[in-house]
Amino acid sequence: MSEQKMMHATNATNLADILERVLDKGIVIAGDIQIRIADVELLTIKIRLLVASVDKALEMGINWWQNDSYLSSKAKETELEQENKMLKERLDRLETRIKAE
Repeated sequence: MSEQKMMHATNATNLADILERVLDKGIVIAGDIQIRIADVELLTIKIRLLVASVDKALEMGINWWQNDSYLSSKAKETELEQENKMLKERLDRLETRIKAE
């Protein structure tokens, strides 16, 4: 008879613990890529990666996704409201000009 071993989920638990810890504390990975020819810098690419939970990011003051109209419907509404206000002001100025002539 072959002996069957019981499988444990220790690897999954360890991975879950690690992920929870990383999201709770946050981790930063940074790197720069520079392309130079004869001491002339042609291109620099700065790569910064932050892995953290949303709560941790907000705690650190990082909230760029809240103001990005591609990621936040609220930001898109705010952007549209600002554009609408600018267009109304421009229209008012143009109408005032026309009336003055």
